[in-house]
Order: sequence, then structure tokens, then C-alpha cells
Amino acid sequence: MRMARVGVLVDQEAKRRCHRYGINVFESYVGEVLGHAGIPFTWLKTVEEAAGSGVDILIAAVVGDGRETAEAMLAFAERGGTVISYAGLNCMANALGCKEQPHVAVGYAQPERPPAAAPLRCVRSIPWKAGNGAASFAVQQSGQLRKDRPDGDPAGPLLMQFRVGRGRIDRWSVNIPLTIVTFQQGTGPVLGDGVPADDGTGDVDEGILKADDRVALDWALDRARTETGAPYFAYPYADWWREQLIGHLLATATSLGLTLPFLGYWPDGVTCVATISHDSDLNIDESAETTLNTLAECGIRSTWCMLEPGYSPPIYDKIKKAGHELAFHYNALDAQGGRWDEGEFRRQYDWLKAAAGVAGVTSNKNHYTRFEGWGELFAWCERHGVQADQTRGPSKRGNVGFLFGTCHPYFPIAWFDEQNRIYDVLEIGFLTQDLDLPQWSDTSVIVPFLERVRQVEGVAHFLFHQVHIHRNPNVNRAIRQVVEEARRRGFAFWTSAEINDWERARRRVVITGVDEGGAVRAQGTDAADVVVWIPLPEHRSQDGAERKFGVPCRKVVLNAEKRGVELEGSR
Repeated sequence: MRMARVGVLVDQEAKRRCHRYGINVFESYVGEVLGHAGIPFTWLKTVEEAAGSGVDILIAAVVGDGRETAEAMLAFAERGGTVISYAGLNCMANALGCKEQPHVAVGYAQPERPPAAAPLRCVRSIPWKAGNGAASFAVQQSGQLRKDRPDGDPAGPLLMQFRVGRGRIDRWSVNIPLTIVTFQQGTGPVLGDGVPADDGTGDVDEGILKADDRVALDWALDRARTETGAPYFAYPYADWWREQLIGHLLATATSLGLTLPFLGYWPDGVTCVATISHDSDLNIDESAETTLNTLAECGIRSTWCMLEPGYSPPIYDKIKKAGHELAFHYNALDAQGGRWDEGEFRRQYDWLKAAAGVAGVTSNKNHYTRFEGWGELFAWCERHGVQADQTRGPSKRGNVGFLFGTCHPYFPIAWFDEQNRIYDVLEIGFLTQDLDLPQWSDTSVIVPFLERVRQVEGVAHFLFHQVHIHRNPNVNRAIRQVVEEARRRGFAFWTSAEINDWERARRRVVITGVDEGGAVRAQGTDAADVVVWIPLPEHRSQDGAERKFGVPCRKVVLNAEKRGVELEGSR
């Protein structure tokens, strides 16, 4: 089987021009989406390079909006290539017999394949309307985009496919990469309080700047309620948009008689992962002892985020001996003498290393989910060797769930002042703080969270404070219920460090080819039990295939002989 060659075009001159005028180029985040999926691709820096690259599928992520771009894309398709655009290529609308329509600031899309569980919220979409001239390109339209609400006025088709010569041009109305970034990282830098929920369940306007002050979701449209009436953000929109982007790309490759292998998210035998973290906060030794006993009875290891002044020295030894992860809990809360400042971040981190007797830690979670600006925290983590962050989660009982649209670990993107680079910090957001406390949600959210995470093969991250596990029997029962329900659904319990180590290890795997017998050629395959999925071209027998992203695939496991070997640094 020949492997499809995929190119991602980020025209450097077009990117520089956007940055010159203070415009973000989040469209380049498609590279992070493909990287997380383990889909091999090539970066292309100019339209000229793309034209001579020999790729089969060209994702026009960032391009100029002039005649040269239009001519190059048409020529590429006429020669048999496939061009994919996410709400771009507006310079080609007239040439393809279409008219650009008014932009949709917020909309909801209903894809046709694979069917989504609910309409997908999206931002800054640019639909086209087919005119009489589109007929000459045998245009096919699928899905629907609506304005403002899931039941809003129709705004146009979600996807338009144009036959051009021996190839085609596929154009989505939704800017999928930008939509994913907006859900994951917010509508902009955190500079002030967020908008509270009308029902009083999400008072984010309390004067403390936090990660959830600039979320892109709607209190009324994007929440559901459990059988007890507990509200929660129910839809992992960013993860669903990933599935749409990847599924379309794989289907495009197989329709060309090609394959496009990709990596499973977890090792063979693991379908989804749960993780539990704790924030030491009041730093009571007895609460740490109770938590250690509870975790031992549950048979799991967890991540302990330590806040200055921390526990007494013997507690750290017990935490490490039990195999738990020690992590950082940076305090920038002004009311407690903290401040948002890299020097203070460094000072507190140095305290932790000395107090806990460690050379460094893998992960951090900010106290109170304090957050300012856009990417300062990630830059600080980078410079001080903290590889993972857990700060992006709810601060109120009414915004628990998928308020950042994802349960997958991801690498965030910088603002335009840092050239929209990707930070080398893995974000592992959480779903809720504690459970069955008056100020937090109840245990009725556990099953909906786990079911949704299992569907998208992500991470179910629950935060429980040691002091509540110690003082409140309801919270102690709740953490046990999380473990029981997760195990019943096949979740593996990992620490934050293990998730970080695995994600980085699997991303070092680069698939270079697939032979006629289906054997996979790959580089960087040091990790054990790496799953490779091989989409089957349409002309191939699909007996025994399993559908992934809506496409029939065959499974191959790399390094199965290393089964049982732990990731370096995972214990």
C-alpha cells in the first residue's frame, strides 16, 4: 500500500504579514492536531515549494489571498492533487463559481460523517454559497452550518468539494484549527473577570483572574444537567472537531486508493486513561495520611501538587515511597501574598525542590486556577523545566466538565507576539474539583464524564483536595466511586507524569511507510505497545477491519515484545 503524502502549507510571507498587523495565525495549529494523531506530514513554507513538493494532499493552512495563490491551488488540483482548506482560500470563491457569505462569529455545525453526538459549536466561520458557475466543478455539499444557536438560521454548507481537473478542492466553512485553539485556550488573553452564569452557578466575576474567565462556551447552550439537576459542560467540542478533521483527511486518502497510517492515543490494551490529582492547600499532615491510606485502599497512584509551605519532611518520603507523583502548586493568589510573576514562580518552585528533596518535578497546577494573559505560564514552565501543566479546569460548580472543549492532552499555541509557536508544555486539564461538597457538583457527574471521555479516548482528570478527603466522608466516598466507575469502564489510572512521558514518547514515533503486506516502517519506536492504525483503501478487502474516525482500519502493534516495560520516569 502506498502511503499518502500530506503537506501542510504555512506560507511564511503570509504569516509574517499577519504578525506585522497583530493578527494570530492559529490556522497553523493543524500541525499540532496531526502531531497528536501521529499522522505523518511535511511542512511547506511557500506556495512554490508546495507546487513542487509531490504531495498527494495539500492542507492550505496559511496562504496569501491573491491571484498567485488561487492559480497555484487550481494548478495543483488540476494535476490530480487534493487541496483542503479550513475557511480559507476566499480568493478562489469566484473562480469556483461561489460567493463568500457573511462571516459567522459563533455557529453550530451538523456534520454528515461520522455523525456527531450533538451539533458542534464553532467560531469565526466563513461559508460560501454556490452560484451557477459551481456546476462546472461538480460541487458536492455536505453538512450544515447554523448561526448563533444549534437551531439558528442556516448559514451555508459545512463542507464543499469541487472537482478540478484530475483532482479536487475541499473547503470547510469552519476554521477548524482556530476553533480548537479558541476552545482550549480561550477567546483571548485573561485581562479581566469573565461573564457569570445567570443561574448563579458560575460566579466567575469574583475579582480573581482565572483560566475560566475567557472560555468560548455558552452557559445556556453548551451545558446539560444530570438527573440530580447538576449543571455541567457536556460537549468536548475541540475533541469532536479533531475527529472531523482527521476523519475527513483519512477518508480523502483512502478515496485516492492510498493509506494514511496514524497512531493510537494509548498503548495496546489501554483505551482511555483516568488521573487523579490533589492540591495540598492547607498543608495538614493528617489529611495527607488519610489520602495516602485512601489511595492505597483504592489501589491507585496520583499526582500531589504542593503549595508552600507544604507538609513536614516525612510526608514527602511516604508520598514518594507509595509511587505517587510530586508536583508543583504555584500560588499567584494576591489575597495570600502570591503574585503573577516569573520571579515568584521560580522562588516557589525552588522552595518545593528543596522541601521535597527532588531535583525537579514534571507537572504544575496553579492554585485557584489563577491565570493571566495568554502564554506566560507556559513560557515560565518551559524555562524552568516543568513539562506539563494542569491549570485549565473549572473554578465553580456550574462550569465543571468540558468547559475547555477537550479531555485530551495537548501542546498550546503562543500569541502572535511569539510568532504563534507551540509551547513545549503538555496541558492536561481537569473536569472537576472534589465532589459532594456544597460548593461543588455531586457524584451524578461521574458517569457522564467517564462515558464522554471514553468515547473520545481522552483523559478523565478528577481533582480532589487532601483536606476534603480527610475531613468530609462524602468526598472520601466520591473518590472511591470515581475509581470504581472508571475501572468498570476499562480506564487505566496514570499519574500526570506518566501521561506526559507517554505522549512525548509516542510523538517520537514517525511512520515512514507501509509495505504491501501491511508491515509498518517507523522511526523512533522506543516506547512499548505503540498502536498503529492503517486505513484501508476503498479497493482493499475490509474483512476484520475496525472503524476509527469513521474509516475502516487494520491494527498493528509496535514493540509488543517490550510489554510491561515502564516509561522512563513514570514511577
